[in-house]
Amino acid sequence: MSVPAPVPHLKRSLRRFDIMALGVAAVISIDVIGQIASGGGQSVTWIAVMAVSFLLPYALIFAETGAAFPYEGGPYAWVELAFGRLVAALTSMFYWVTNPVWLGGSLAFIGAGAWDGFVSPLGSGTAADYVFKLAFVWGAILTAIISLRRGKWITTTGAAAKLLALAFFTGTAVAYGIRHGFQGLQNAAFSPTGAGFLALVPVLIFAMVGFEAPNAAGEEMYDPQRDVPIAIGVSGAIATSCYLLPVLAILSAAPAGQITGIGGFMDAAGLVFEVYGDWRGPLLTGTGVLFVVALLTQGSAWMIVVDRMQAMAAAEGGFFSRWLGAFHARLGTPVRMNVLSGLTATAFMVAAMNLGSGDASDTFAVVLTVAITTLLLSYLAIVPALLALRVRRPEIHRPYHVPFGTRGFAVATVLVYAWVLLGSWVALFPGTLEPLFGITYDFREIWGVSRMSFEVFTLGTVLLLLAVGVAGYLAQRMHLRRHHPDDHGCMGDDRSSPP
Repeated sequence: MSVPAPVPHLKRSLRRFDIMALGVAAVISIDVIGQIASGGGQSVTWIAVMAVSFLLPYALIFAETGAAFPYEGGPYAWVELAFGRLVAALTSMFYWVTNPVWLGGSLAFIGAGAWDGFVSPLGSGTAADYVFKLAFVWGAILTAIISLRRGKWITTTGAAAKLLALAFFTGTAVAYGIRHGFQGLQNAAFSPTGAGFLALVPVLIFAMVGFEAPNAAGEEMYDPQRDVPIAIGVSGAIATSCYLLPVLAILSAAPAGQITGIGGFMDAAGLVFEVYGDWRGPLLTGTGVLFVVALLTQGSAWMIVVDRMQAMAAAEGGFFSRWLGAFHARLGTPVRMNVLSGLTATAFMVAAMNLGSGDASDTFAVVLTVAITTLLLSYLAIVPALLALRVRRPEIHRPYHVPFGTRGFAVATVLVYAWVLLGSWVALFPGTLEPLFGITYDFREIWGVSRMSFEVFTLGTVLLLLAVGVAGYLAQRMHLRRHHPDDHGCMGDDRSSPP
């Protein structure tokens, strides 16, 4: 098994704090907090269950692998080492495209909704609405284009804005509860149900994955073998708190049944900020700005890492042209892939705005499901690749070990894989498991669109991406056979240990 050759034009920029900040900026999905809270009191129960049975084993296996194999491209490199270039190319395609879809079709919509409702009117489908969303998308892309040495401070600022907004909201909700009583919590049903479980599993997994994302810049870290495990552990603890506490705060304040995925967080803020009297308006405006900044930098943090991953796929011969995989000589960033991501995000933004007759909440839910589906499908290859590397490369120095050695690693992998497999099915084919448990499922009422429209947009997107991924791989293979007959699909010069 060979390992990737070093990438030119890269400079080491990420220390332990930077890795943690990048992880917090990317992983804590402030946009889905409202969607999670819409599940009611049992959302808290399932967050706690999955923190133990999914997030903990997930963090363990990715901490060990990320420290042992700190290559540029992260998950792409791991899958190629384990299963070869074709599987890696398809995996990278799904992992990468999730984020332009999410940026243009989900984050931009929530950001526009928050700005329109709490900062300055935009309207829906107006010129101002389009301008805001375009500026949002390309602002995130610009942050990914500039050098990581400067870009990391933008994402760090975004992480701070996110934590500040969540902490301020949670504290205010406590003050509101003290004044008015915690009626929402008293009426919340914390007992888990099968229907709630199936509805929440995909979005909770989506909210909890991604701690490996900074590894896509593995060769831009100063000391990944020491810093990655600690950064993942700290980021995981912060993420759990940042989901549990705000969801509890929303449930304590917002009336049952009035929480929506697209407006949950800011709508609940509008309610609890009543405790500030005449300061309510200015504080809501400030929180709205923080919220939009957090969303923008959340998208840019993911663009920073996934564009590097997809650029490595292109550079190694797995995605159309190696021209797309070039890193800018001065900036050290994959500018061409960044621009491609921006164009893809813009296309999905336009598609989402013209999805159908559903309202913004319905559009948000469907587009979010597309992003969840594509991301979870990529983990169907990434997770077993970690176990394959654990078994096949025992000689690699591992500064951090999952407890109980290979057996513990295998158990953790099986747990994570089972959750991902379930989440992938439920996201792609919602409503198909409920009848097995005698649960009524009204598709139109839940999604706001017909099953046919939903599957055309979601399953159709998956099939299209699969076709594009295969076409990109075959195009590169034909080019290599004509011009580089000695390239047989390995990843570069063989080395006995990571850099």
